[in-house]
Amino acid sequence: MSVNLAAVLYLVSGILFILALRGLSNPETARRGNYFGMAGMALAVLTTLLVIGLGGMTLVFIAIAVALGGGTGAVIARKIPMTAMPQLVAGFHSLVGMCAVLVAAAALYAPAAFGIADPMGGLKALSLVELSLGAAIGAITFTGSIIAFLKLQGLMSGKPIVFKGQHWLNLGLGVAIAVFIVFLTASGGEARAAFWIITAVALALGVLLIVPIGGADMPVVVSMLNSYSGWAAAALGFTLENTALLVTGALVGSSGAILSYIMCKGMNRSFISVILGGFGGETAAGAAEDTSGRTVKQGSAEDAAFILKNAGKVIIVPGYGMAVAQAQHALKEMCDALKEEGVDVSYAIHPVAGRMPGHMNVLLAEAQVPYDEVFELEDINSAFSQADVAFVIGANDVTNPAAEDDPSSPIYGMPVLQVWKAGTVMFIKRSLGSGYAGIENPLFFRDNTMMLLGDAKKMTESIAKAMH
Repeated sequence: MSVNLAAVLYLVSGILFILALRGLSNPETARRGNYFGMAGMALAVLTTLLVIGLGGMTLVFIAIAVALGGGTGAVIARKIPMTAMPQLVAGFHSLVGMCAVLVAAAALYAPAAFGIADPMGGLKALSLVELSLGAAIGAITFTGSIIAFLKLQGLMSGKPIVFKGQHWLNLGLGVAIAVFIVFLTASGGEARAAFWIITAVALALGVLLIVPIGGADMPVVVSMLNSYSGWAAAALGFTLENTALLVTGALVGSSGAILSYIMCKGMNRSFISVILGGFGGETAAGAAEDTSGRTVKQGSAEDAAFILKNAGKVIIVPGYGMAVAQAQHALKEMCDALKEEGVDVSYAIHPVAGRMPGHMNVLLAEAQVPYDEVFELEDINSAFSQADVAFVIGANDVTNPAAEDDPSSPIYGMPVLQVWKAGTVMFIKRSLGSGYAGIENPLFFRDNTMMLLGDAKKMTESIAKAMH
């Protein structure tokens, strides 16, 4: 294949990736966006194989690897529950990071095969810098994503893990990476031990960067790691002079960074404060003390059904509790019954509801909730004061009035859904325990709140049944 034709095909694949991102920005066009992304990636891979001109057993090995990877991905995609999607994304990010490390190592040990050898037989200085950065970012992504996976899966504590001098240690490791990159570059690639030191230090830094980040910030972490994986790919795109890898990495890196910024803004948090971590853990221990001597108004499914049927406007607020119970289909059935009674129903989505960006939107789309009934925080928050009922199903931290009322709260200043302004707040939750951030929600004890304690799916099904 000619170089010019390859450049055109890579350009087409890049355009398809851009169209994919544009499609994924809206639930109504998300399916089309996925198709564009799949087509772009298939074209990029096929073009690369034709450019290299592989044949014989090498092509057979590549075909086997693609079959194994694609088959594994297909099985995981079919079997993974929506509740585990955030940790699945984190797991995939770790693979991207390790891939960047392995490709960088291959380029270091076989520079001629990658076209980065200089006339003297060494490696080009700029290529050494690029592959070192790609490996460092990839290693940070790998271990950081593993820690994020463990936290999201509940295999390690979601609370911040901090110790004295932690930030200085991280700074020291960052400086060490920079020093060894300079050393590796100055040696012309001969000091290969420096490359592995860079990788080892970056692996440790990935762990140390993520362990101090608390549960409430995990959606931002997932988005941030997505950005890291993109920048690792972009760095290697420069090294390998591969346009498709460069464009893809830049798109993933920039879109992930922008999304992280948007989410931080939605939480009234700075990106630096998220990286430094320590959010939520300091208040978890005191939550139980605050509940002593306080009472809640607890209702039944029949009570909730009566109030809902006689309401004029109901706003549904889904959260991770709905995802855990897989209650989205039961919720759709309940809302359909409300519509038959002439009730105006809409859905309010917080930017960081769930465990990853768009988590709630995907669940509601799975239950075939009409897109025009789903609203973001800034579009619907003012409507709660006109709502008869705010029906909260598992959304704890994003409905916490302490964000507006309590200056001492770690979430003070974070934009939240103002459900307490509705005539009645119905809150489905398994218990009165704190949310993922480890912060007590005083909304439970307000006079206009009715707690519906129990499994979200079973309670919602009981409410829908009581309406008939």
